[in-house]
Amino acid sequence: MTDASTSPPKTRTAFWDNARFAAIVLVVFGHAIQRLTYDSDAAEALYLLVYAFHMPLFALVAGFFSSSAEPTRRRMARLFTDLIAPYLIFETLWTITQFLVTGRTNLDPAQPSWTLWFLLALALFRLVLPYLALLRAPVVWALAISIVAGYLPSIDSTFSLSRFLGLLPFFTLGWWLREHDVVARAGLLAARPVWLRAAAATVLVTAAALAFVFVDTWRDVRLGTWFFFVDAYADLDAPQWWAGGVRLAIIALALVLMAAFLVLIPRRETRWTHLGRYTMYVYLLHTFVLYPFRQSGVLRGLEPMGLWIPVVVVASVGIAVALSSRPVRRLTRPLVEPRMPWLFRDRELGAGRGS
Repeated sequence: MTDASTSPPKTRTAFWDNARFAAIVLVVFGHAIQRLTYDSDAAEALYLLVYAFHMPLFALVAGFFSSSAEPTRRRMARLFTDLIAPYLIFETLWTITQFLVTGRTNLDPAQPSWTLWFLLALALFRLVLPYLALLRAPVVWALAISIVAGYLPSIDSTFSLSRFLGLLPFFTLGWWLREHDVVARAGLLAARPVWLRAAAATVLVTAAALAFVFVDTWRDVRLGTWFFFVDAYADLDAPQWWAGGVRLAIIALALVLMAAFLVLIPRRETRWTHLGRYTMYVYLLHTFVLYPFRQSGVLRGLEPMGLWIPVVVVASVGIAVALSSRPVRRLTRPLVEPRMPWLFRDRELGAGRGS
């Protein structure tokens, strides 16, 4: 997802916009297919594959484009206008929507609705990065924090704290990769040989096959819930001392799948490259598109299931393209990218300008 609170480079790299757009399609697909998992093992396997790495990928990309420098006035203001304000706006919209649909409401900004947790996590990532960067081996510290957090039942989803801590290693790793110029020095944006692309595809296909073959086992151990980075280990029926090792294995799995996914992303400019700049629109708006289908139950009991899964794939791409289109952006910009000059003493800060 595009984190508007970052300062993008002067020249954009097609690869990263391609990766953002491909990743946001996975987000839409994961949410769209969720209701199908109750009736289809194949859908459950694809759901597990997507959730194993798609949000860690967003955290890594956000970290890659983040700075650990001392915050400027402009960056501090944009943290609010680009993350906190949209969070409050969409949290309010979700409260109204749920009241209209169910007749019940519970406006509690401390408990994010559905996908809005990631905005709070991004804000927290950005706030702590300058401090984390002061330490030796910050990635190791972030990894230790993530693993230890799972042992503490007092850390929950309030203000997205559990997910922020759980995903912190990915965000920190993304920043570290840029800080040490690893991508350029290792030539990771160069053309990839056919054998490497074949190996990456094999990794993803193998992961999907293992998810399908052992789908009942993964359900029994609640693997999908582990991928959320929300619950403490004890709440996942794993109070044992070695539970942190499971999270470590999940983090390692996410890194492998992310690497395979990124190998397959085109390095050149494509017809959909420019849409990667607007993934925040897709992220915040797609749930309103999917909500009627999820609530109505039309996604349950669809037959033949083998036909409907490809339909959901195509629909997910279509939704991502539509929601990142210029007409939708123009209509929803005041919600997704609010500018609030009236809020700040320096009105230029609220307009997205200033230092």
